[in-house]
Amino acid sequence: MAGAIASAMLFAFPAFAQDSRLSLADRVTRLEQQAQNKDQSGTGMVNQMQQLQSQVQQLQGQIEELQHQLQTLEDKNKAQYTDLDARMGRLEGGGTGAAAATGGNPQAQAAGNPAAAGSAAAAASNTASQPVTAGSSAAAGDPAAAQAAYDVAFKAIRAGNYVEASREFRSFIQQYPNHALAPNAWYWLGESYYATTNYPVALESFQQLLSQFPQSDKAPDALLKVGYSQLELKQTAAAKATLTKVTTKYPGSKVASLAQERLQRLQLQSGN
Repeated sequence: MAGAIASAMLFAFPAFAQDSRLSLADRVTRLEQQAQNKDQSGTGMVNQMQQLQSQVQQLQGQIEELQHQLQTLEDKNKAQYTDLDARMGRLEGGGTGAAAATGGNPQAQAAGNPAAAGSAAAAASNTASQPVTAGSSAAAGDPAAAQAAYDVAFKAIRAGNYVEASREFRSFIQQYPNHALAPNAWYWLGESYYATTNYPVALESFQQLLSQFPQSDKAPDALLKVGYSQLELKQTAAAKATLTKVTTKYPGSKVASLAQERLQRLQLQSGN
């Protein structure tokens, strides 16, 4: 009996050993397949991450382009509408002659106010001290003609006719270099060149305004646009200095807010 059992076990052992070897091979195969699947999954995740990074970079580029286009539109809108309040104020003040003479200049408008008489006299003294050509002296005697010439130029820039506007504003400045509207003419001359991407001449125009009329109501806007023009000309260091000057010289103003916004954008772009 014991011999029969032993014989049966001898015959069964090879089959059991074979089943064990086959099971081990299957397990190894399954492990290899799982490892391969994990490798493929890891590679897929890496590819997906790379694709996502590429998409993010493309989106960032599109955002920067849209921001640039938006800023350009804002600049153009500002060129068309910034002066409307001042012009309406001149019209509501009554008297074409008075409006043309003051040109929206608060110092000149204050001439009728005894408390502001000193400031008005000082402004008149500064204007008289500047050189005046013979042609401009004769033309300055006709305030209506000066206002009409300015209106033609301003109408052109409002309509988006920047080439005509630049020509008309230059003509106005040549004829009326010391007129109360001369600072405005220099500013809009710069805007007409800025809108047509002629940044070197735009920069020169804004700097001329700041040099000749540093106390003008247009000086803050001109200083801001000096910074913008320097940026367009890739004068980044100078532009940052100019925009920083805007924020410190005119704190709490709209131009200071715009300058700070542009400085922040530059900081984000540089990654510093």
